[in-house]
Amino acid sequence: MPLNHAFIGRSSRAEGTFEVSREHIRRFADAIGDGNPVYRDQEAARAAGYSDVVAPPTFLTTVGLSLAGGNGPLADPDLGLDFGRVVHGEQRYVHHRPVVPGDVLTATTVISDIRTTGDNEVMTMTTTIDTTAGETVCTALNVIVSRGTATTA
Repeated sequence: MPLNHAFIGRSSRAEGTFEVSREHIRRFADAIGDGNPVYRDQEAARAAGYSDVVAPPTFLTTVGLSLAGGNGPLADPDLGLDFGRVVHGEQRYVHHRPVVPGDVLTATTVISDIRTTGDNEVMTMTTTIDTTAGETVCTALNVIVSRGTATTA
C-alpha cells in the first residue's frame, strides 16, 4: 500500500514530556560506547565550559522516539506505513544548545515530504525539540524509506 501523500505538511505535537536526568545521559553514553567524561562527570563538564553534564549529540533520538509514543503521525493508520517495510535512510541534527539534566522536553514532528524513487517511497520528517518553556534545543531531520510501496504508472 502506498503512503498517503496527504500527510505532507501534517504536524503532530507529543502528548507528554521527557525530563532529562544525569542517569539518562550516562546510560545513553554507555549504550553507544562513548567514554567522554563530559557525559558523566560534572567537574569534567564544568572544566569544558558547561553548567552540568551534557547529553551526547544523538541522545535526542531516544527522546524523540519516547515522546512520539502512539500519538504521532507514524502511528496513524491512514498514513499507510508498514514498519515491516521501513529502513532508516538518514538522520541529521541542528543543535541550538546542549541538553542538560533538568531539561523538560517536548517534540513536534512534521512530515515535510514523501517522494517516490523507483519502487520505494522516501518520507522526510522534521522534529523540533523544545523545552516546556519554549526554547528550541534541537531540530532533527529523519528520513525513512518505505520499501516497495510506490505505485507504478
